[in-house]
Amino acid sequence: MFPMLTLLSMFYYICLRRRSRSGTRSEALGSRRAVELGQRSALPITVEVEQYGKEVLDFSSHYGSENSMSYTMWNLAGVPNVYPSSGDFTQTAVFRTYGSWWEQCTSTASPFRRTPPNFHSLDYLELAFEEPVYPTAVEVLETYHPGAVVRILACSLNPFSQNPPADVRWEVLWAGKPNKALTPQARQFSPSIRQISFASNLLRLEVNNTLLDYYTELDAVILRGVRERPILALYKIPVIDINDLSDSEEEISDAGGLCCRSGGENRHNLGNGYFERLPYELIQLIVSHLPVPDLCRLAQSCKLFHKHCCDPLQYIQLSLQPYWAQLTDTSLSHLQSCCTLLQRLNMSWTGNRGAVTAAGFCSFMKACGLSLVCLELSCCHFLTEACLEVIAQTCQCLQELNLASCDRLQPQAFNLIAKLPNLRRLVLYRTKVEQSAILSILTFCPELRHLNLGSCVMIEDYDVVASMLSARCRSLRSLDLWRCRNLSERGLAELVSGCRLLEELDLGWCATLQSSSGCFQHLARSLPRLRKLFLTANRTVCDSDLEELAANCSALEHLDILGGIIFFFFFLS
Repeated sequence: MFPMLTLLSMFYYICLRRRSRSGTRSEALGSRRAVELGQRSALPITVEVEQYGKEVLDFSSHYGSENSMSYTMWNLAGVPNVYPSSGDFTQTAVFRTYGSWWEQCTSTASPFRRTPPNFHSLDYLELAFEEPVYPTAVEVLETYHPGAVVRILACSLNPFSQNPPADVRWEVLWAGKPNKALTPQARQFSPSIRQISFASNLLRLEVNNTLLDYYTELDAVILRGVRERPILALYKIPVIDINDLSDSEEEISDAGGLCCRSGGENRHNLGNGYFERLPYELIQLIVSHLPVPDLCRLAQSCKLFHKHCCDPLQYIQLSLQPYWAQLTDTSLSHLQSCCTLLQRLNMSWTGNRGAVTAAGFCSFMKACGLSLVCLELSCCHFLTEACLEVIAQTCQCLQELNLASCDRLQPQAFNLIAKLPNLRRLVLYRTKVEQSAILSILTFCPELRHLNLGSCVMIEDYDVVASMLSARCRSLRSLDLWRCRNLSERGLAELVSGCRLLEELDLGWCATLQSSSGCFQHLARSLPRLRKLFLTANRTVCDSDLEELAANCSALEHLDILGGIIFFFFFLS
């Protein structure tokens, strides 16, 4: 039957080709004009709408403070503040990091296996517009060091509507690789985007800054589109390709019979391609190179591959971050039976806008969290106090916990982290953790090696926190106090005297520290292992501070004194 269908398809294709060649030039031109006239009469007049972002709804990080507008993501809403000017302006949106050296720090988590090679995103922002349109163009106004945008997506959800759809979809409008522009000057980035089947007023920009020499700065985003769905997008004529008409009986037999027959006695035509004769460990090694979606698809092909693809050993590490747009409670439920040996889990960015619920997450953690040692949950806005309670009760082996930018988690929830005594790495960047909670955590988690309290604006007295760190966490290797408001020279002195193994220390934008007190010189003499030091925007740093660093911190690799008034240049040997 299949050869007959193939023959008929080829005959139909040949007839179409001959008919198209037999017409005269005048007939062809006449028919083309008729089609054009018909299209013009049928197509409604559509007016392209141009709009700037109305509101920034979510983002993963920003350079600025939570209590100001300088260098924050909120600057991206509205008309341009800077463009077409170029340079470093406080009125732009700036992410927290740039360059590849952030990933080389000891405080950075180890990369996850099975991350798709086409997933480059490290940061994101979500921007809402006034009116839903069918996008025809997206323009990003980049004012300094452009090239960071790697993906643009549109959402079917109207964030201003009182009746959200039951199924929230994200579609990729454009995707590319990280790149570095030839010049750091301003540009209007307008990639060619694909058509989508729904109107949208919610865009998501994902960025990767690793190739840049400085922070990228964004000024505004323009969304162009039409109110009515383009009619030509509704009717797509399939292109007939002779190469697609090759469904021979032999090919169908080979494809349909893969691993479905034992074939033990047939030496010449094994339906499973000899896979079942390979050692179990070798098949496991081959399958381990597949990304998660391909692993799930392969599991549906036959019993042999189902056995290998559902083996819990394939899920020792699991990164779901690249699939944040598709992950739901149902996805987690299907993965439960495979993840009984799970040790490292990355669910960062997932589950927002109801895709994953607190109940679905808790069910998954109860089933799969017993062996967890690393849990990445940055920007997971579905998290509640009940979720952290389940983590504290179930994941007693947990050593790494990342809650960065979980800014909707209520302050009392962070007290539960103190029930994880084996923690080595804790990231609380841009959270509502309070001083009482962090003191409790430091009391019961003395094995902490890496702690990030950057932009935690609800901690009242950082001197008290520094004193507790000095007393309880003497093995601390890295500490991020970016934009802490009230750390004094006394607190810093106590910190460096007790935590002498520090290799990374971020004191950027800590305006209360004054060089005249000698605090930075004492720091240099107390921390000989220091490899990274941020003193960003401290205008009191002087030549003698740098001389002490050069003399005592021979391992220093990263020094940030951007924004300070320095007239002395030197090289670290």
